[in-house]
Amino acid sequence: MPLIRINARRDIPYLHQSSQSLWPLLHQASATPGPVIVMIHGFQYQPDHPRNCPHRHILSFEPLAVSRSPVSWPAHLGFGQGASDEGLGVAFGWDASGVLWQAQRRARQAGRALAQVLAYLHRCCPTKPIHIVAHSMGVEPACAALQHLPAGSVCRILSLTGACYRSVAQSALATPAGQTAEFINVTSRENDLFDFLYERLITPPLRGDRALGSGIDACNAVTLQLDCADTLAHLARIGASIAPPTRRICHWSTYMRPGALTFYGDLLRHAHRLPLDLLHRAPPQHDVTRRSRHVARPSRVAPLPFSQKTG
Repeated sequence: MPLIRINARRDIPYLHQSSQSLWPLLHQASATPGPVIVMIHGFQYQPDHPRNCPHRHILSFEPLAVSRSPVSWPAHLGFGQGASDEGLGVAFGWDASGVLWQAQRRARQAGRALAQVLAYLHRCCPTKPIHIVAHSMGVEPACAALQHLPAGSVCRILSLTGACYRSVAQSALATPAGQTAEFINVTSRENDLFDFLYERLITPPLRGDRALGSGIDACNAVTLQLDCADTLAHLARIGASIAPPTRRICHWSTYMRPGALTFYGDLLRHAHRLPLDLLHRAPPQHDVTRRSRHVARPSRVAPLPFSQKTG
């Protein structure tokens, strides 16, 4: 059973499109050798929606052909390959529809539902590595969940162009569960416009706070800037071949870019080979201002994606 589909109804987790009890199935699936990898989508997705259900898009083994981003997270992260130790994939859906601030409020409720799932898995298999990979506003439930978990519940969290404030992530990493986790903050200047809009539409918890695209300061965190040529060169030296950016503005580049999801699978399945200390050697270009990023010339010019889904 490589993949379990779970949704959050407010702060309650339940199986997607099933009346079966979640917990017995989760207990049975947790015995599968290998890690647990929880995958969380971002803004505008909505479970059971005829067009925007995440379980028919990025969280599916066979995304809809009409999807804007027909790429399967589970498949690229190593599930469904028939390996005896591929572990358990958890596709976690939540209602990210509506306007941005409505989705953010529901994201924090979903974090409590996610915490129940993670706590149960940790109790079932306390030595099994449990990881999270989240895109956009999906980082909010991940951070909220840490507030309700004991130390050692989560090993690694991958934030892909997270729509989340730095102070929120830092507060989560200061909790007992956060202090024993590693936070890998994947950013790209292609996402700067979305960070800018997020900071204008969502009131920051602290004055002067910035989105995660500006980096994070924590001893157990690292920022990887995937549009930085030096970063990509360093990652190539350690075995991660990720294509360079081709767009000026793109919210989905951190998982759509060829090689990116394969790299994330390695980060989660072979963490001992890719420790934070090694990742820290990938230098981002901190001296490049947001405005200059917007006008920087990409490899090729693509249409602005304002009419596309921001999931």
